Amino acid sequence: MIALLEAKAAGLWSRKHIANNILAGLVVGIVALPLAMAFAIASGARPEQGLYTAIVASVLTSLFGGTRLQIAGPTGAFIAVLSIITAQHGIAGLQIATLMAGIILVAFGAARLGVVIKYIPNPVIVGFTAGIGVLIFVGQWKDFFGLSPAPSGLHFHEKFLVLVQALPTIHLATTGLALLALAILIVGPRFLKRIPAPLVAMVAITLIQAFFHFEGVATIGTAFGGIPRTLPTFALPPVQLTQIISLVGPAFTIALLGSIESLLSAVVADGMAGTKHNSNQELIGQGIANIVAPMFGGFASTGAIARTATNIRNGATSPLAGMVHSGFLILVILLLSPLASAVPLCCLSAILFVVAWNMSELPHFVRLVRGSPITDVAVLLITFALTVLVDLVVAVNVGVILAALMFMRRMSLTVNIEPQLEGSADTTGENALPAGSLPPGTVVYSIEGPLFFGAAEKLERTLAHIQRPATSLILRMSHVPFVDATGISAIEEIITDFLKHGATVVLSELRPNVLGKLERAGVLARLGSDNVTETLALAIERVKASV
Repeated sequence: MIALLEAKAAGLWSRKHIANNILAGLVVGIVALPLAMAFAIASGARPEQGLYTAIVASVLTSLFGGTRLQIAGPTGAFIAVLSIITAQHGIAGLQIATLMAGIILVAFGAARLGVVIKYIPNPVIVGFTAGIGVLIFVGQWKDFFGLSPAPSGLHFHEKFLVLVQALPTIHLATTGLALLALAILIVGPRFLKRIPAPLVAMVAITLIQAFFHFEGVATIGTAFGGIPRTLPTFALPPVQLTQIISLVGPAFTIALLGSIESLLSAVVADGMAGTKHNSNQELIGQGIANIVAPMFGGFASTGAIARTATNIRNGATSPLAGMVHSGFLILVILLLSPLASAVPLCCLSAILFVVAWNMSELPHFVRLVRGSPITDVAVLLITFALTVLVDLVVAVNVGVILAALMFMRRMSLTVNIEPQLEGSADTTGENALPAGSLPPGTVVYSIEGPLFFGAAEKLERTLAHIQRPATSLILRMSHVPFVDATGISAIEEIITDFLKHGATVVLSELRPNVLGKLERAGVLARLGSDNVTETLALAIERVKASV
């Protein structure tokens, strides 16, 4: 409703805008049709459940999301995660995990964490999206080549070895249709400007298979018994306490991945349409969609970057386009679902091959490896490897932690703690140190940069060797923008050590926020208010008075 009210206030309900949004909704609905089914099958669900997810998610994110132009639904990024959840807990477990993830997303939005999620570094995002691309690509070998692999474990290396061993069972007709579909998907966009290539590939391959009846080619009908010609009814998934506990981790995985992708999609929409999204409201809208979708037979959804971009390119200006997209998919289920039974699975696998390539962003990946600092390259490659070989959550957590540690190291190197000698020039003439201005035994040090835990040890190490020879210490802190608890503790220890040896410590030129923190921590009470000055000149006078 929020998005609709904003659209109405922006005057987007004229006849022209309505026509543009209806057209955009129809086009993106055509694009979503094969994708929703392909993502559902790859996630371990039935094809119609992908359509149910797209219908519910798109309506609710259009109504309650933080951007007017977002198209939500099942996406390729979820495949690697959801397929494992389905394999371990079944489709009911996947739906419960989705509902729990929706609650977590609403909590994220209510806690205003939308901005925090944007701070995940680019090497981490590129690393895990490229890793997901590899997982999708390898995961589709079975249907693309018509393989008959033996049962395998859940880990990538186990699946990969089984698929490699199954390559001699390749089905030539299936592979030929898949390669033709892939060729249409690659070449089609160059010539078909208004017709989505995935739809052309799906229709063409389905017609060829229907005409020639190649034996052994798996279709939606042979694999799933077709798609029901009815809409789902409301039903709560069966919930057990033990199952909820075991699904907490997967639910957080879905919520984290969904929040990242939906906000990335919202940023893309802003860049294309010149809009500005509300990140916290977007998380709430996505959360509501994930809470409701499992109650109507669906599963996890998020903002779909490709479908959102298609929506905008075709003239969408309001949430009406997202609702038309859902209406189109409803009509497909009610009127055309019997025809979907003839769609070969290899064609959907070819579509997912293209999705995997787009997700991998190989050219961007290579540019980052070639042109980024070695620390960023390390974060990128580690995140990529962990995504493929271990787990997405582990990959994101480790990637973010490594990026944060490396950032803190770089920040600590920017902190300068330098002695200031008599006769040296200062940036401000009034605070220069004229020769002979300091009493004997007095040293002046200037701190430049944030005094946080990464720089606290540097401060202590720098000043440790001057405690005994110095009788007075002046710390200039005009260039310290903030100080954390570790920095405060370091300053307190320095003051304690100098006072223990009978020396005087004066803090000069503190910023108001730093002054307030030191005061609340009790540091100034221990130091004495007279030993806190606004200028260097006053600090020198204070030292002379204490001699």
